[in-house]
Amino acid sequence: MAQQADENSFDILFLGGGTGGYVAAIRAAQLGMKVGVVEKDKVGGTCVHRGCIPAKALLKAASVATTVREAAQFGVTPGEVTLDYATAMRRSRKVVDQNYKGIEYLFKKHKITVIEGWGYLTSPTTIRVEKDGAYRNLSARDIIIDTGSTPRPIDGIPVDGRVVFTSDHATTEEYLPKRVIVRGGGATGLEFASVYREFDCEVTLVGRVAPNEDADVQRDLTRAFQRQKIRVIPDVRPTANDFEISESGVRLRVAPGGKEEVIEADALLVATGRYGNVTGFGLEDLGVALDGDHIVVDDHMRTNVEHLYAIGDVTGKQQLAHTAMHMGVVAVETIAGLHPHTLDYNKIPWVTYCHPEIGSVGLTEAKARDAGYNVKVGRFPLSANGKARVEGESVGFAKMVVDADSDQILGIHLLGGHATELIAEAGLAMLFEATAWELSITVHPHPTISEIMHEAALDVDGRPLHI
Repeated sequence: MAQQADENSFDILFLGGGTGGYVAAIRAAQLGMKVGVVEKDKVGGTCVHRGCIPAKALLKAASVATTVREAAQFGVTPGEVTLDYATAMRRSRKVVDQNYKGIEYLFKKHKITVIEGWGYLTSPTTIRVEKDGAYRNLSARDIIIDTGSTPRPIDGIPVDGRVVFTSDHATTEEYLPKRVIVRGGGATGLEFASVYREFDCEVTLVGRVAPNEDADVQRDLTRAFQRQKIRVIPDVRPTANDFEISESGVRLRVAPGGKEEVIEADALLVATGRYGNVTGFGLEDLGVALDGDHIVVDDHMRTNVEHLYAIGDVTGKQQLAHTAMHMGVVAVETIAGLHPHTLDYNKIPWVTYCHPEIGSVGLTEAKARDAGYNVKVGRFPLSANGKARVEGESVGFAKMVVDADSDQILGIHLLGGHATELIAEAGLAMLFEATAWELSITVHPHPTISEIMHEAALDVDGRPLHI
């Protein structure tokens, strides 16, 4: 009996093993804790299985297709090019499996126990797990909730996974609609608009492009999409009444500019955001404070209930995998009494892997002005960068938003090739409260696309060297 109790008792339990949860579980094990992860599916969560990893694998396939199409300008003449989306999807799933096996290895290495099934909180320190009609009761000194999020549907339009589908289906199904309406211009909508267009689909994007990005990014990305023959309809917000859904496809009635028309497509990708998974876990019974469909947490990821923490998408802070990872580490180190450095969400970069890519951190120009800053701005176009010309990726720019009174950098916004990698430098600059002058005297290697950061910093004071 004592042995059975020990098997069900842990120092720390995770309700959900998403990106934040699995990283936090590893950190807890490093700190000598006995760790259990309750997961109904597979550890890794949306990012590994239905989000970041498979989507980027598809985007890589799409970029290869574009590279081959444009190879002649580099003196390379390829043979006949055929596009095979099913093969691209199978490769994507293979990459997912490799990442998942990596997590399994790390869990085995750190002796982390995975308990399969649906977990329900019966107290702040106990979880009842149900699987196939059998129940198991677990206990821990502290519990971290990492239940993630789910794609938000359009009210009144059922999702069937074929005619109407979400990112969950887009990253797992080999079906490629030849005509697709993408509803939503956030990261998911932008990325799959790029994938489908580069696989020769007819794409209509309905919604404002990159609504949370700087206005210059929105404008130039919209133009880039239009040059790629992605139709963008930014100023309509269709509801279920505007759609006709049948087995054969989708009809959408819109009136951009006041002129009504009907758009026909084979399928509708719903990319209108995600909601936190807060129901069915016993949160209400324990009095866990909620803000709509998100769990309220403090800077150390503590809920209002002692011994209960929450991390990742379910908190609604930032629905980003890398944010979830760091939230998990903060929660675990808080439990361990290590007084970790808390997160400043304004200094966490966010990235979108459309074509061209987006990388951003900090305040947009408009938000900086709204916050009362005396703003000055530096810009530098990729078209004036030697390495960008070499690579044939000259669409985009770097933009630096700066406090004119202190010279402190308030935000950096990148559009173009490698933006998702370059933005890490901007994140470091923001973390250390760098000034534009400090970045302007940082020597950047030549020829690299990173030089656009240097030039944008110089342009803050009207001193760019290459324009």
